[in-house]
Amino acid sequence: METSGSARAADAPGPGTPAASGLPGGGSAGEAATAATAATAATAATAATERRMTRPRACVATGVSAGLAEHLGWPVWIVRTAFIVGSLAAGAGLLLYLWLWALTPWSPGDERPSRSAPVAWIMVSVSVICLVPVWVTQASGPGYVAAVGTWFGPTLAGVVAAVAAGAWATFIDRAESIRGPRHELTIRITATALLVVTVLVFVVVLGQSTTTTKTFGAAFTALAALVGIALVFAPTLIAQWRDLTAERTRRIREEERSEIAAHLHDSVLQTLALIQNRAGATSEVARIARAQERELRDWLFAGDAPPDSDLATDLRDYGGALEIDYPVTFDVVVVGESRERASGELAAAAREAMLNAARHAGGEVSVYVESSPAAVEVFVRDRGPGFALAEVPGDRLGVRQSIIGRMRRAGGTGEVLPGAGGVGVEVRLHYPVERTASENGRG
Repeated sequence: METSGSARAADAPGPGTPAASGLPGGGSAGEAATAATAATAATAATAATERRMTRPRACVATGVSAGLAEHLGWPVWIVRTAFIVGSLAAGAGLLLYLWLWALTPWSPGDERPSRSAPVAWIMVSVSVICLVPVWVTQASGPGYVAAVGTWFGPTLAGVVAAVAAGAWATFIDRAESIRGPRHELTIRITATALLVVTVLVFVVVLGQSTTTTKTFGAAFTALAALVGIALVFAPTLIAQWRDLTAERTRRIREEERSEIAAHLHDSVLQTLALIQNRAGATSEVARIARAQERELRDWLFAGDAPPDSDLATDLRDYGGALEIDYPVTFDVVVVGESRERASGELAAAAREAMLNAARHAGGEVSVYVESSPAAVEVFVRDRGPGFALAEVPGDRLGVRQSIIGRMRRAGGTGEVLPGAGGVGVEVRLHYPVERTASENGRG
C-alpha cells in the first residue's frame, strides 16, 4: 500500500524542527550535547579523583613528603628539603607539614599503614639531647645554679619531646605488628625516667637558688616536668578508655541483637515455618518463605559461623541456596564429628550430587553425613523418577566426572544406585580418614 504525499509531508521535519542526529539511538542534537556534557563531567571527576593527593601506606614516618612528591611529580628529597628550609622561616614549613599530615588521607587499600623510621625513639633521643646538658650544667659544682635562660628553653623542649614520644608509641606504634605494646611500654618507661631525673635535678636547684628569678624558674621547670610525666601516661589512659567504651558498645549491641533475635524467633521465624508447612515443600510460597527465613537467620546469627566452614556447614548452606532456585527441600543430617573441610573434594562431589537432585528430582532430598574413625561417608537420596547411569548419554559427564571421577581421583569412591524400593536415586560417597587428614595437613 503506497503512502500518500500528505502523510509523507507530515512525517518530514518542519523548518523549526531539528534534523535527527547521527546517534545510534536517533537522538537529537540537544541529546547529543547533553550526553557529551555528561561524559566530560564524568571524565573531569575521574581526573580530579586521580589528582587527589594521598599518603602511601608504606612510608618512613607519616608519608606526607612521599605523597606530596608523587602528587607534584618531584623527587622526594626536594620536598623534604623544602620542608626543612621552610621550617627555618618562623616554623612555616613545620606548620604546613602538620597541616598536610592532618588532612591528607591514606592511599586506598586494606592493609594497615607501616612506618620504617623509629619515630618514638628519635623523639626520645631529642629529649636526651636537650635534657642531659641541663643536668650536667646544674651539677657543675656545689651551690652553683646556672642562669634561667640556659636551662629553661632546652628543658621545655626535652619535656615536649618525651611527651610526644609517649603519645606516638601509644596512638601509632602500638597498632603496628613490628612494634606493639612491648615497644610502647619501653618508650613510656624511658620517657618517664628522663622526666623523673629532671624533676629531681630541679628540686635540688630549687634548694640552692639564691635569687627570686632562679627560684621561680626552677619551680616552674620542675612543675613542667611533673606535668610531662602525667602527659606521658595520659595517652595510655585514653587508649584504655577507648577500648572500654568500644567493648561496652559491643556488649550493648550484642544484648540488643539477642533481644531482637528472640523476638523474631518467637514471631516472624515461626510464621515463616508455618507457611512452609502449610504450603508444601515444592510450592512457590514455600520457596519464598524458606528464602526469607534463611536470610533472616543469616542476618541474626552471622557472627556465629566459623570462617573456615566444615563439610556439614557447607552442605547446609549450599542446600539452602539451591532451595531458592529450585522446588526442592534439603534435610541435612550429620552423625559424628567430621574433619573434612568445605574446600575438599568430598564436599565438591556432594555439592554436585545435591545440584543434580535439585535439577532433576526436586521435592524432598535427604543428605546424610556420617563420620567414623575409618572414613567419612555422604549419602544423597532423592525421590524423583530415577535413572540408570548406563543409560545416560556419553557426552553427559556431570555424574561420571564431577562425582564418580572426582572421588576416584581424590582416593575415595562414588556410586550412583537406585533409591529404596526402586524410587529415586541414591548417591554414595566414601572418603578414607587418612586421606582427609593428609589433605588438611597440606592445606
